[in-house]
Amino acid sequence: MNLLITLKNKIFFKKEFFFIFIFIISLVSRSIVAYFYGDKNLENEWAILINNLYLYNSFSLLRFDDLFVPNLWMPPIYGYFIYLHVLFFELGSKLVPSVLITQIIISSITPIIFYKILANFFDNTLAIIGALTFSLFPLIVYSAGQISSVTIYLFLLVYFIKLVLDLSTNQSIKKIIILSIIAGILILTRRDFLLIYIISLIYMTIFFKINYKNIFLMIIISILTISPYLIRNYLAFDKIIVHSGLGYNVWKAYNPKAKVEGYYVETTELKAKLNTVKKDIFYRINEDKFYFDEAKKYISEDPSKYLGLYIKRLFSFYFYDLDSSQKNYYNIFHIYPILFLSLVSLVGFFTYQKQNMKLNYVILIMFIILFVYSSFAILPRYKIYLLPFQIILGLRCVELLIKKLRVKN
Repeated sequence: MNLLITLKNKIFFKKEFFFIFIFIISLVSRSIVAYFYGDKNLENEWAILINNLYLYNSFSLLRFDDLFVPNLWMPPIYGYFIYLHVLFFELGSKLVPSVLITQIIISSITPIIFYKILANFFDNTLAIIGALTFSLFPLIVYSAGQISSVTIYLFLLVYFIKLVLDLSTNQSIKKIIILSIIAGILILTRRDFLLIYIISLIYMTIFFKINYKNIFLMIIISILTISPYLIRNYLAFDKIIVHSGLGYNVWKAYNPKAKVEGYYVETTELKAKLNTVKKDIFYRINEDKFYFDEAKKYISEDPSKYLGLYIKRLFSFYFYDLDSSQKNYYNIFHIYPILFLSLVSLVGFFTYQKQNMKLNYVILIMFIILFVYSSFAILPRYKIYLLPFQIILGLRCVELLIKKLRVKN
């Protein structure tokens, strides 16, 4: 018995060994699931975007005869991520497997970074348990095999949070530069991160005492990071714009037939209204305004209905969707781990130490994600963005139980 304890302390709990171990089990689990259940082809928006970029040198989702309308709806990073693989494998049968292999590697590194976040709040044993939970959580494992930006965004978001926590104790220029570049890439990966970044900068200034010079430096470097895309959009539309599509996403979530997952069917009436939008280079911007105006009309006509729908989305996002139409959503390997973690994390939220400024920052980011995503149509894969925060709160619950058992014994 003493020999086993010694081996555990000297080998498994040695960080270098653990990092290798968790990377390998992450790699193996994701590879197996991707082989059987991973995407086989580019489909829908990504297929159109990549084909237009490769064949016509136009990063565009929409074409009117010879006019390719520059893309504003799909955040660009994941499109260019796929395109990097196209440069090596073209549009052949090796393209999707190469993309998934890269995602699997990135997803296998993420638990290691997550462990370093957990080390700020828990002892080594609980940090290891949390990292293993993250590594083998079914939804995270499954997502690595899908053609979707969720794996890339999760990796970058976890890395960003880790760097913010590091800066609370060490304002090194190297970390500031890396954080700023990562933030810029995240802005180009998902629209909602811009809000997370702004609030993070404010939080770092007030609670982590990051000096104004460093905050200003972060803003400048982040702007420089996204500047090529800003310049591209300015040349195309004669205005500074990063993303569009907000109006469409609002409409999809707030129309008479919308549910938690949203609703979009191009009816004859909708087609007729869209046909009035001029088909020129500004089509996407004007189309988005049309959708936004339609959504505002619906909300103003029945605000209580859509408030109720928003509350339902909050519940569905944090716990689970009671009325999902998604295939395999209620599979036991998906729904049971999510429901258990959601309930345990709720206990952790009400019992965590509110005076811990680092942990308060993490919980603040969780609430931003929770409230922002619940404002729009929720797809099952979006739950992946809440999981790291729920694991942290779940570990707090476990920590509390361990303390109570020790006291009792």
